[in-house]
Amino acid sequence: MSGLDIKIRDLVKVHQTGKIEVQALRGLNLDISSGELVSIIGPSGSGKTTLLNIIGGLDKATAGTVQVGDKTVTTLSVSQLVDFRRKTVGHIFQNLNLIPTLTSRENVEFSMIASGAPRAKRNERVHELLGTVGMLDRADHKPEELSGGEQQRIAIAAALANDAPILLADEPTGELDTQNARIVVEYLVKVNRELGKTILMVTHDPSVARASSRILRIEDGLIKTALAPSEVIVNEKAHSYVDQLKARIVEINTELDQLDADFKIDKISGDDYVQKRQTLKNIKDSLKEELSRMGFIP
Repeated sequence: MSGLDIKIRDLVKVHQTGKIEVQALRGLNLDISSGELVSIIGPSGSGKTTLLNIIGGLDKATAGTVQVGDKTVTTLSVSQLVDFRRKTVGHIFQNLNLIPTLTSRENVEFSMIASGAPRAKRNERVHELLGTVGMLDRADHKPEELSGGEQQRIAIAAALANDAPILLADEPTGELDTQNARIVVEYLVKVNRELGKTILMVTHDPSVARASSRILRIEDGLIKTALAPSEVIVNEKAHSYVDQLKARIVEINTELDQLDADFKIDKISGDDYVQKRQTLKNIKDSLKEELSRMGFIP
């Protein structure tokens, strides 16, 4: 099955932690055409993964609508969401989600067994998909016997098992070295071009993002800019991912100072002050955690 359109209108997601509300998405609007390969870039805590999870039916929106093809995902019941995830969306995660006790062949076949596909059809489909991602010679190997790049290629094949028209990839190259990341991206592009799947990919790597037809930058829960691949090359060479994180922390510190000043002159209420300050602090903490994970002292 070829890809489907995705239409998002006024999407809001609020996470509640005790009495504190954190807005992950703030009225986001987005249109993706059938068969597009689109990358979402932006700092940690900006709402990228939340957006993918809502589109894929793994999380519920607080407000707004998400339409995939002729289905309005945000109005589906729990049982309808199960069917939607099984038939319409293939998920590719950074942590792979492969079953360690199963071979490559069995991992790809697994979701088809759950869907009740007959054995002959499963065998044919597995052979076809392993060929698509160049892994036929590794069909009987378990995940621990594969490299990170090979495991991710099996994960792509597994996501395609039920012929889902939409693929959602959350940092699919995040744990891979440059060479393996390039190979995985090449196979995603191949799936997009040869099978016509609509692919939405979250990444922090500019070299991965520019394999897409369109790149969208998300910041603080909103799409801020749309870039062509050539524009990403120009913009991102001057600002590495680490630089982006550090720059955003500086921006947040400025916003916090302004917020304190507004509160002192009664420009905002106490409740608004607490909520906005906590939201900014949570974003800042996630950015600092990301820098720390990468070996940099914030």
